Amino acid sequence: MRAIRRFTVRSVLPEALSALGELAANLRWAWHQPTQQIFAHISPDDWRATQGDPVALLGAVRPERLSQLADDPGFVAWANSLRDDLNAYLGEPRWYQGLEGPRPRSIGYFSPEFGIAAALPQYSGGLGILAGDHLKAASDLGVPIIGVGLFYRSGYFRQAISRDGWQEESYPVLDPDGLPLSVLRLADGTPAQIVLALPDDRALYARIWQAQVGRVRLLMLDTDIPDNDDALRSVTDRLYGGGGEHRLLQELLLGIGGVRALEVVSELSDQPMPEVYHTNEGHAGFLGLERISTLIGNGLSFDEALQVVRAGTVFTTHTPVPAGIDRFDRGLVERYFSTDMLPGLEVSSVLSLGAEDYEGGSPDVFNMAVLGLRLGQRTNGVSVLHGAVSRGMFSGLWPGFDRDDVPITSVTNGVHAPTWTDPLLQELARTKLGTGDTTVADWRSDAVSDGELWAVRGDMRRQLVHDARRRVTDAWREQNPDSIPPAWFQNLLDPSVLTIGFARRVPTYKRLTLMLHDPARLKAILLNPERPVQFVIAGKSHPADDEGKRLIQKLVQFASDPEVRTRIVFLPNYDIGMAQLLYPGTDVWLNNPLRPLEACGTSGMKAALNGGLNLSILDGWWNEYFDGENGWAIPTADSAGDSAERDAIEAEALYDLLENQVAPRFYDRDGDGIPQHWLQSIRHTLATLSPELSAERMVREYVTRLYIPAAEAERVMSADDHQEARALAAWKERVRAAWPGVSVVHVESGGLDDTPQVGDELHVRAHVQLGGLSPDDVAVEVVYGHAVHGDELAETQTVELTASPAAADSTELVYAGTVQLGRAGSFGYTVRVVPKNPDLASPAELGLIAVAH
Repeated sequence: MRAIRRFTVRSVLPEALSALGELAANLRWAWHQPTQQIFAHISPDDWRATQGDPVALLGAVRPERLSQLADDPGFVAWANSLRDDLNAYLGEPRWYQGLEGPRPRSIGYFSPEFGIAAALPQYSGGLGILAGDHLKAASDLGVPIIGVGLFYRSGYFRQAISRDGWQEESYPVLDPDGLPLSVLRLADGTPAQIVLALPDDRALYARIWQAQVGRVRLLMLDTDIPDNDDALRSVTDRLYGGGGEHRLLQELLLGIGGVRALEVVSELSDQPMPEVYHTNEGHAGFLGLERISTLIGNGLSFDEALQVVRAGTVFTTHTPVPAGIDRFDRGLVERYFSTDMLPGLEVSSVLSLGAEDYEGGSPDVFNMAVLGLRLGQRTNGVSVLHGAVSRGMFSGLWPGFDRDDVPITSVTNGVHAPTWTDPLLQELARTKLGTGDTTVADWRSDAVSDGELWAVRGDMRRQLVHDARRRVTDAWREQNPDSIPPAWFQNLLDPSVLTIGFARRVPTYKRLTLMLHDPARLKAILLNPERPVQFVIAGKSHPADDEGKRLIQKLVQFASDPEVRTRIVFLPNYDIGMAQLLYPGTDVWLNNPLRPLEACGTSGMKAALNGGLNLSILDGWWNEYFDGENGWAIPTADSAGDSAERDAIEAEALYDLLENQVAPRFYDRDGDGIPQHWLQSIRHTLATLSPELSAERMVREYVTRLYIPAAEAERVMSADDHQEARALAAWKERVRAAWPGVSVVHVESGGLDDTPQVGDELHVRAHVQLGGLSPDDVAVEVVYGHAVHGDELAETQTVELTASPAAADSTELVYAGTVQLGRAGSFGYTVRVVPKNPDLASPAELGLIAVAH
């Protein structure tokens, strides 16, 4: 029989074990090894069966076992000491508390997905894992972030592989009562709710679940409640599920409902509302509209409110391709905002913020990334290269400006070292190097011998092999419940063989099957009698992406060949639990996307934190961190005639590297069986990349470069009843109206001989029409640099020119200044006029520019 309803009954702990309940309720256990160890001690079998979930463990363990532990003074003291350690962690000052000067009291971090732990499956891939790592690092650093997301009853999806290699999806329903969550309740004990007005006089209600991620609170909105009809209860059914209107409802709930949830929390806890709002990708962009609506209700105009909201908003784009951006039908968005959802906000104003009103844009769509860019004064990509790609992709919003001037910076992603560094490596650092923090350990020290480091690397590889065999066996039994798994499963992979990992989402641009370009050559590499290689591969394709599924099928079918099936395996249902053994267990991490379509690629970072070497196209983070010793760069065939030719060239390069560099270095052993050059690369990787690739480095950058400046700008805009916001809105309106009359009429130069030399000074005079603007409203600048491709300027710098006092009353002003020639080579310059105001974060912010012709 099948149950008509299921739910989770939580265990009642003996009073002596109350500390266990507190430890289980805080997701710090997801990265705190000592806490994991005490739960594993309670019942090792149940701990494995519940996949390391303390809440599920306490529900599964026998009551008599809990009674036994409650009577054990040593165990009770152990639990109490861990609770005391947690309380100290939650309350003590940390890095953020030691910063000098003003800093945000609270920061709202909005994301459609959060990957915290396998026990809370609310993520699909890199974006969610990044968001989870952001919260964990913020907790460790003491940054006062509060996360906001949605609670999906079926998460993303569970992946299985059919006999013919096709991906099959299932959607197990999650019971939040069995997860490390609690309902946010009002003072009278009833669940707190938020509500959104919808078309046709309908309303969308959501309750608020809370998760405690160390010091950080995470709010998750859930529409599966009786207040909604059946259609609206399903709004938060699946992550990235449903069609356009379903996705729009999710994003309205995340952005608008998320801000309202923060208001509820603020009222209940007497905590301040965030000064800074960080939008992790465009999905949460509607949060800015909710804030504008509130400010309009407080007496500001739309333009005035927009200045306040922009000042305090940080927008991070993770998208390297236009196809990855959410774009809604303009008419659909118009319908939803022609309601009482956002009082005081005109539909036309909403539509203008998401309009693709630039060359190449479509007038029929509402673009969520464009909305994010227009509502966020500070914007970043997630690697240096991705920042450059983003400046090119969104340059239409700033016509006339060079791509380098587009106001999108970059903060390269990082990964949370305590979560992703294997406990074996952490223990080696603790016992031999005096610290369990692998990002600061001295990995070049002789205190760790090559033999000890190599032994740990071997143990991590062995863990992966055993886990892969177990997963393949379990998957077989699930699909063939009455059959005995094939005997060869026990010979799957070899703990002594060079192991290469590849795991990620499976869109076509990531090229899962590039390694299969020449199957015969790949077989020869896998089966080389002296230098064998093995691959462990995982990844999910979006349920609607049949082309991605075909790539998985092709890979699975190749891996089923009896000749190579013990040397290459596809592991189904890629998730955090798998990843925590996969990254440490691989010797080499492979990444071969189409450059430059990889935004960052954090999986390779996690491998590097465990001493894995990277073998990658120079894309994402690898483009800025590859140094020749920490792995290998696969040459990119950018000039290839078509995609097939490019794939062929890059696949050949991959094979050459595997055959002639990677495998020979791994198998080049000394008399003790140790690959000294390989160990040198491992030490170098751990020493140089561990600090740089950590999420703590990333969050510190966000704080100092983006959060603190955003909070300062928001305070300026909000002070004295938003006086500066009102002034800035009026100034922008005046500048926009006058700008058609601004021009560079004429440019004169002098001061150079016929043969200019380094150190000479170029004198520039520019005659400028200001169209009625004041000299204080603009900056007139010489833009100079290396002249390439004719007259194009590269590596540009600017020098602001000074208006001549004698010409102050003239309609045509003369500006003058000098440029020192600082280097030899081709030199070029021009003069431009841009708006100037201390409240602008970038000269390009208004998208207005006048350039000499």
